[in-house]
Amino acid sequence: RHRLEDILKVLFIGDIFGNPGRKAVKEVLSGLKKDLQFDYCIANAENSAGGKGITYVVAQEIYKMGVDVITLGNHVWAKSEVLNFIDTDPRIVRPANLPEGLPGKGATVYSNGKSKIGVLNLMGRVYMDNVDCPFRVADRELAYLKNITKVIVVDMHAEATSEKCALAWYLDGKVSCVLGTHTHVQTADERILPCGTAYISDVGMTGPYEGIIGVERKVIIEKFLTNMPARFDVAKGITQFNAVFLEIDEFTGKALKIERVAQIIS
Repeated sequence: RHRLEDILKVLFIGDIFGNPGRKAVKEVLSGLKKDLQFDYCIANAENSAGGKGITYVVAQEIYKMGVDVITLGNHVWAKSEVLNFIDTDPRIVRPANLPEGLPGKGATVYSNGKSKIGVLNLMGRVYMDNVDCPFRVADRELAYLKNITKVIVVDMHAEATSEKCALAWYLDGKVSCVLGTHTHVQTADERILPCGTAYISDVGMTGPYEGIIGVERKVIIEKFLTNMPARFDVAKGITQFNAVFLEIDEFTGKALKIERVAQIIS
């Protein structure tokens, strides 16, 4: 049995894509806060500004909506102005396994005044950029985080399901959850592994529902037909909100519950 006061509730929002994604968060988040009473909200927002990258103004907008910590991914440098604030914003993390010496940080600890939560951002290597080993970098970052809090949320921003799943099994019992992002399609394989780490291959995307992973359909179809370069415009129309809701024992760091959240917003 777990005491109710020991259970932390966390909402993790899947890739916020462009202005439609931000509007979806604004429309849905306050209602979910009332319903789920979560203690922390984390969101991947690497595509939140125009469908690629993030800006200072967009980051502040996302915080204002009720998001506590922002994670990023392979498009972290897509908007050059991120270099102006990524070092000074304690609530934003980029993949920890990018080459050493780059701006920003790969992990952070956030407190709501009553408890603390660690957030670690990693990026996969299969079909992705050439980055350091996410498994070994996770070990390095956890050596620091585990001294501060047992509740640790890992955003594994990766293409291959096998790599995300392998990391979850590798970290089982060492972190509270390993949540996949990047592919923009919510998977139905949420589970809690034997040693208490929650896992899902992909949280999904918060943004256009009628595009192709967020982009206008015509643009993507034409690219497949011709293989010619194309500008990826953010799709219009109906939007979607994808997230996962977790319950975590604050004192053991083990996950007690993982549940998908998916809403279509007309």
